[in-house]
Amino acid sequence: MWSYHPDLLATPVPRYTSYPTAAEFGAIEPDAYHHALETVEGDVSLYVHIPFCEKICFYCGCNTGAAGRRQRLESYLAALHHEIAQVALLLPREARVRRIAFGGGSPNAIAPVDFIRLIDTLYIAFGLTDPVISIELDPRTLSADWGEAIGRIGIERASLGVQTFAPHCQQTIGRVQSDALIADAVNLLRKAGVSSLNFDLMYGLPGQSQGDLEQTLVRTCELGADRIALFGYAHVPHIVPRQRAIDASNMPAQDERFAMAQLGYGFLSSRSYVPVGFDHFATIDDPLAKAARGGTLRRNFQGFTDDHATSLIGLGSSAISAFPGLLAQNEKNSGRYRMIASQGRLAADRGVRRSTDDQLRGKLIEQLLCAGHTRVPGRLMGEVADALEPFTARGLARVEGEILSIPPQGLPYARTIAALFDRFRQHSPRRFSSAV
Repeated sequence: MWSYHPDLLATPVPRYTSYPTAAEFGAIEPDAYHHALETVEGDVSLYVHIPFCEKICFYCGCNTGAAGRRQRLESYLAALHHEIAQVALLLPREARVRRIAFGGGSPNAIAPVDFIRLIDTLYIAFGLTDPVISIELDPRTLSADWGEAIGRIGIERASLGVQTFAPHCQQTIGRVQSDALIADAVNLLRKAGVSSLNFDLMYGLPGQSQGDLEQTLVRTCELGADRIALFGYAHVPHIVPRQRAIDASNMPAQDERFAMAQLGYGFLSSRSYVPVGFDHFATIDDPLAKAARGGTLRRNFQGFTDDHATSLIGLGSSAISAFPGLLAQNEKNSGRYRMIASQGRLAADRGVRRSTDDQLRGKLIEQLLCAGHTRVPGRLMGEVADALEPFTARGLARVEGEILSIPPQGLPYARTIAALFDRFRQHSPRRFSSAV
């Protein structure tokens, strides 16, 4: 199905959940975020970050810490309530919040009653009317009380951090969870009314074989996941220190990772899942699959999405907000975030302004990853012509006038092709994950 060209995958590339990427963030003017909030237009989406987990996994690159101390949790939530109030006051009256995504960390690291209070605060502060709510969950700590809270709130979309069903891989990455535990979590969420359930899975794990991956995919299908995010594990211990606990001596080589990606794509495509972009899959009636078929698929900090809001507001430590002309990130350190937000100040202190050229390049990258084709202005086509030639010569990309397209055989090279339009890539000091 796919041809392996190691020379075209040698350079690590971003996942492009934004452009410019977070690697380019720096200090921003104190009033930049304030002004962006005051001038929001149209629908708005919220992302709420809970930077705590009851158990920390070795592989995880998220901004999260252990949830052991109750006082720290309470002070963080108090600061989060303060930030919500401050941000809501700045939004124009005509702005309408249509979606809320809770991520982390693990939102279910906090008590269900605290989560319900957080929901109540959001409804009151933003004047919410029946928003679409999604939540990331750790199945190891998903209690019956949490299931009751999810049902009471009416959350219809949830994502479980599964990663792999292979016990030896679980042990290596510090995420041990039995098949029965995951099955119980699925049953609990279905009973609570969750109609779109995602499994996060990984390939390229230490000691993982193609057989391990296939067994994980089989079990995922048996459990009825509506969406599957199949990521290549990014081993970057120089960026994520906790990954030093992982023995990387038996990490799959690049060609093995490529074979695993191909296995996942072929397996899921043959079992009635619709490929969504390059690493997501969804059942045919799921909203994500409908967006992919209808040409309305988008990409933001949550990955591929059917969310069409032009502004995303991040709440909580390290959360990123995205506006047409600005990307802004809250203070990463949880302690400093608590101090800033509790004083009634906005917590965004870094990011990047998006010039007209940045917005154009961001749109091209997004369209290539979401739709597989885009119209490229002549000046940019000329800029990437030489770098694009190895892909067009091997049938991995096509150029017809101003239209650049990626055929099915070029899908594993989509991020690498999209990266040709990234004006920061040549001098970025930060390394990214494997291109496949």
